[in-house]
Amino acid sequence: MKKLIIAAALGNDVHVAGIMNFLKLAEDQGYDTLFMGPAVAPERIIEAAIEHSPYMVGISYRLTPSALKPLLDKIHSGIERYRLKGIKWVFGGTEPTADIARSYDTFDRVFDGSEDMDDTIMYLKGITGNKHGDDIYPQNLIERIESKYPFPIIRHHFGLPDLAATIEGVRRIAESKTVDVISIAPDQNAQEHFFEPEKMDHALDGAGGAPLRTEDDFKALYENSRTGNYPLLRCYSGTNDVFEMAEMLLNTIHNAWAAIPLCWYNRLDGRGPRDLITSIKENQQLMKWHGERGIPVEANEAHHWGLRDAHDAIYVTASYLAAYNAKKMGVKQYVAQYMFNLPPNESPGMDIAKMLAAIELVESLHDENFTSYRQARAGLASFPTDLAMAKGQLAASCYTAMAIRPHIYHVVGFCEAHHAATPEDVIESARIARGVIKNFLQGAPNVTYDSDIMRRKDELISEAQTILDAIKAIGRNSDDPLSDPAVIAKAIKMGILDAPHLKGNKLAKGTLTTRLINGALYAYDEEKGKILTEKERLGRIISFASAV
Repeated sequence: MKKLIIAAALGNDVHVAGIMNFLKLAEDQGYDTLFMGPAVAPERIIEAAIEHSPYMVGISYRLTPSALKPLLDKIHSGIERYRLKGIKWVFGGTEPTADIARSYDTFDRVFDGSEDMDDTIMYLKGITGNKHGDDIYPQNLIERIESKYPFPIIRHHFGLPDLAATIEGVRRIAESKTVDVISIAPDQNAQEHFFEPEKMDHALDGAGGAPLRTEDDFKALYENSRTGNYPLLRCYSGTNDVFEMAEMLLNTIHNAWAAIPLCWYNRLDGRGPRDLITSIKENQQLMKWHGERGIPVEANEAHHWGLRDAHDAIYVTASYLAAYNAKKMGVKQYVAQYMFNLPPNESPGMDIAKMLAAIELVESLHDENFTSYRQARAGLASFPTDLAMAKGQLAASCYTAMAIRPHIYHVVGFCEAHHAATPEDVIESARIARGVIKNFLQGAPNVTYDSDIMRRKDELISEAQTILDAIKAIGRNSDDPLSDPAVIAKAIKMGILDAPHLKGNKLAKGTLTTRLINGALYAYDEEKGKILTEKERLGRIISFASAV
């Protein structure tokens, strides 16, 4: 049986927008609701509580604080007289009226307008601390998501060239209660040579992130996050000594989830010394290591292709291939990252189509042993150096990305094209995103039914399937070509998986040409001046390989 919530604006107060929003959120969480209306006398509220025996009664008052006390005295007396303390009583108002309400022991929760939508959702889901509003914040990824959805949890990247400033910044971000997941950015020296510090080039200390050098440095980050909303911490995987790094991150910051590429962090992108086949094998085993320990995994794969101007069909293919390999390695909880604005001027509609295609393929893998969670973000290259315009881009991209109903929203700081985000930048960026998300969840139109978006989505699914079939064809002698490191490496070498930025790379083909047409990115034949379908593009590659 659904639980009933009744609610009213108290006394002579006719302001009902806040209480109506509360009831809408309650309905979204499965409650039955009954709105009694504006300007309802205390006696009528007590009578309704007696008549309906609700789970909760919500009272709103936004007028003069001095006029509230006599009204609440009547509510309190009615509760005592008719023994209604088994009902949860909730108050919502302005900060001054909320202060009056807190002086009574009547209310299970007092809202003063400073709360975000996700705070309210958490309360309605029963995730609360005491009546003064100290919430209990889940300390693993899946529970954190479930505590707030449909409001996505907020993730932000953070790491300054100064270690002390990074540690202090983590504390300040946590205290702001704006970010659910702080994604620690170590510098490249830490990612590559943490366990072999003698190999570090100290002229590069702080390049790309925080100069984390010891386990105690990571522990200090975690300790300073134990305040505010107790955010989860996570960190990029290493590009060398990957298993040692994974163990260390688990033991120090309780790594919320691991981000592991399938085909990168090696000589293909210059971020490590490993050859392609070796790195794919190690990355797969690293996925398996985390899967065996019940740690969620993100295979940050598709956007690496997109960042190198691979066309949309390859992005969709790589999304599926990464999820497929994670599932094959025993990962049960998978974080699927969907990076918008790749390339930066891809149209919002075609961006949504691309992501819906990727989602449909990735989520076709779902079963009782494998579930994916959608993580959306803006592409870094889409941010201008003008900070006012960058804030506009942050908001616009976030609104577009909400169309896929993400479980995690990875906020890219508006300042990233200008300077590394300070704690203040992180907090402001997160607040901008939160405002956009709240606006969207109040009733944005569902653009995913747009005919152009659906047509492009279906086209991309078909094109991606053609690419996957080509990989299977070149690996016909493999038991499972889609998870065979040698076959995947061969697909890159042949150009089945390719990107324009890989030109001249000895591990790849690097001959792909792409062009943005009508807001979507296609493979393109420069000589003939036309879009190449995947059947045409791959037919040339495979027929040529057969001929030689």
